[in-house]
Amino acid sequence: MKVPKRLEPLVEEGLVDEVISQLMSGKEATVYVVRSGDEIRCAKVYKDAKQRSFKQAVSYTEGRKVKNSRQARAMEKGTRYGRQMQEELWQNAEVDALFRLASAGVRVPQPFICTDGVLLMELVGDGEGNVAPRLNDVELTHELAIQYHAFLLNQVVRMLCAGIIHGDLSEFNILLGANGPVIIDLPQAVDAAGNNEAAAMLYRDVRNLAVYFGQFAPELLTTDYGKEIWQLYEAGTLTVETELTGQIEEDTTPVDMEDLMGEIEASRREEEERLRRLQER
Repeated sequence: MKVPKRLEPLVEEGLVDEVISQLMSGKEATVYVVRSGDEIRCAKVYKDAKQRSFKQAVSYTEGRKVKNSRQARAMEKGTRYGRQMQEELWQNAEVDALFRLASAGVRVPQPFICTDGVLLMELVGDGEGNVAPRLNDVELTHELAIQYHAFLLNQVVRMLCAGIIHGDLSEFNILLGANGPVIIDLPQAVDAAGNNEAAAMLYRDVRNLAVYFGQFAPELLTTDYGKEIWQLYEAGTLTVETELTGQIEEDTTPVDMEDLMGEIEASRREEEERLRRLQER
C-alpha cells in the first residue's frame, strides 16, 4: 500500500521497510502492519488532539511529570508550545508505561521506538500467522472465562504494584495472543500515587473485566475485586502473589459523632489562628 505521510520519516530512516496494511483506526490512533527487516511489526500513528475523540485527557494526565517549570506553565496556560508538550507527554506515556510494565512482568507488546508521533512496536500474533484477535471478538467457555479473568486480575495487580493503572481497560483493548491475553492501548495510563481519580479508574477497569467475563461465568458479577485490590494497595500489603477473594469486609464501626465534631472544631480554630497571624505580619 502507499506509505502514509506520517510514516514516511520512518521509511526514510530505515526503521520501516514496507507498510503492508492498515490494521485499525481508533479513537486516538491509526495502526498499521509494517515490515522492519525480517520482522513484522505494527506502527501506531497517534492522532492530534483535534482529531482524537478521547475526551477525558485531563483526568488521565493528572500527576504526570514534565521536564521543567517552563513546560508546566505553558501547559497550564494552553499556549501553542504547551499544547505541543501536552501531546508529547500523552504519546510518551504509552512508551514509558510499556517499558515499565514489561519489566514488571505484565504481558504487553514490546515497544521499539517512538518518534514524531509514531510508536513502533511488536505485532501480537495468534500463533498461526495471523494478527491476534481482540478479546471481544472471541467466544469463551466458562472455564476459559474464569482462567482469563484470573490472569488479567493478576496483570492489574502487577500494574498497580508498578505504580500504574490502565485507566481504560476492557475487552476492546485486550488481545488474545498465542500465549493468552495481552494488554494494549496505554497512552491514558494513570500514575496510581499521583492521580486523585486513581481508585475510581481502578474500580472501573476491574468492573469492566467482571462484566465482560460474567457473560460466560455469571458468578464473577457478584465479586468486588477492585475495592479489595485498592484496600490492599493503600495498606501497603498488595503483592503480585496476593491471593484475592473478590470480597471485602465493610467497616461497620459506628462513627463517634462527638469526637468527629471536636476534630472539626479544632481544625477550624487552627485555621482561624493561622489567618490571624498572617494578618498581623
